[in-house]
Amino acid sequence: MPTRDVEQALNRIEALLGSGQARAAEHAARALLLNAADDPQLHVLLAHALRAQSRLAEAREALDHVLVRHPGLVSARMLDVDLLHASGRQQACVETLQALEAEAARHPPRLLQDVAQRYTVLGMHAEAERCQRASRQREPGNAAIIYNHATALIALGKLNEAEAALDRVIALKPDDSDAWYNRSTLRRQTAASNHITELQARLEATAPKAPARVALGYALAKEYEDLGEHAHSFAALKQAADTRRAQLSYRVDDDMETMHLIAQAFDAAFFARTHAGHVDARPVFIVGLPRSGTTLVDRILSSHTQISSRGETSDLAMALVGMAGAVGSKAELVERSTQLDFAALGQRYCAHLGTDGGARQIDKTPVNFLYLGLIAAALPDARIIHVRRNPMDVGYAMYKTLFRMAYPFSYDLDDLARYGLAYDRLMQHWRSVLPAGRMFELDYEALVADQAGISRRLVEWIGMPWQDQCLAFENNASPSLTASAAQVRQPMYSSSVGLWKRYASELAPLRDALRAGGVRIDDHDDGDAA
Repeated sequence: MPTRDVEQALNRIEALLGSGQARAAEHAARALLLNAADDPQLHVLLAHALRAQSRLAEAREALDHVLVRHPGLVSARMLDVDLLHASGRQQACVETLQALEAEAARHPPRLLQDVAQRYTVLGMHAEAERCQRASRQREPGNAAIIYNHATALIALGKLNEAEAALDRVIALKPDDSDAWYNRSTLRRQTAASNHITELQARLEATAPKAPARVALGYALAKEYEDLGEHAHSFAALKQAADTRRAQLSYRVDDDMETMHLIAQAFDAAFFARTHAGHVDARPVFIVGLPRSGTTLVDRILSSHTQISSRGETSDLAMALVGMAGAVGSKAELVERSTQLDFAALGQRYCAHLGTDGGARQIDKTPVNFLYLGLIAAALPDARIIHVRRNPMDVGYAMYKTLFRMAYPFSYDLDDLARYGLAYDRLMQHWRSVLPAGRMFELDYEALVADQAGISRRLVEWIGMPWQDQCLAFENNASPSLTASAAQVRQPMYSSSVGLWKRYASELAPLRDALRAGGVRIDDHDDGDAA
């Protein structure tokens, strides 16, 4: 084929991959192989298409075809990093990244950005920040690179430097609404130092249904709340949340049905059977709804010298998908997940832990509450910590947080209530079927009221000796990429307990829906789930 035709065909394959049509991309790549078998980028794209379908062995074979013949091809080596990570070969993954970083000066700055992103996935945030800083030095006027550097700085707790970086982004690119939002979250705004006037001006200059109104509105709501202007705060928040919800095709019924299927599949009969899991005492899973206090518990425990945090990872979900193979629906995935080789699943997950992470390693991905049956079967020695919070407080905390691509149920009060009730039913199911002693449950409010007592119980429960620095979690230098990245740098505070009551009338739809679902909400005290 003429070179131009090959380039156009490669572009079409990339477009298919970009739109999530991995199978169609694979078919197009294999068809093109008949006429362009020597094109290395074609084999890289084929490997990408196979990886997207969780066909990792085939993806590795396609990629190795390129690496043998073109060992210096950057796109192939970057995919090699991803496949090494997916297979649990962390040391080889890091070594490849380090080699790419060392060569970065000979390549466009985009390479440093890609390397930084992979370092972030591996939890190597200091290395990611180093790459972002070097990339920024090469292109000091590139707003996108400065924004990425700010994100790395936030993860490391360098909040003042991050704020200055975001100031620079906004100066260079005033329409970057994400920069406005992230800057507002870095500190408590004050009457003497806030961005409310500028935010209002940006909103007025933005079209009514423009996507940028979402982040700007969340930023304005946050700053109004900091100043105690609660009516203005909720008005801005609701407008932004409604705009975001209108952009989504999400159906909360789908998530509710998935949770129902999980409870049916992992029933008492499943737990009555013997499952030979992988014996490893290192994993600690902290689960719960987002904004329930999982990050706080993570920071307390990872302040211990023998406990490290891996943050929020997709390792468990990816291990499940990789072992289950291609499926046609969530129902098929749930059903197949009950029939896996659980020892192999546990081993596959633990391959990501490495050898230098400490006696305990925390995975604080909140939605792992979906996989507690798998965890119990595949990792019999893993600890599970479930963090609960007043349903109205956690509902409001989720509603006022801009998660972007995650947690699509959080932008509508009815969606929030229905998802929360389904979550509550699933957790009740886990309590009834999990072996005794597998899960430690704590209430956020109890932790706030008795930091020392609950912290000591947590450390003891996961089998570690007490260390006093667990009470000074705000001094924990480990990175954080969660929505609580700024709050975790502060000592324990109780101001968020009962905060929903300042918006009692505005949150009435959430309260009424939860009550209708059987949750007791007391308007006069902190109210707990029944």
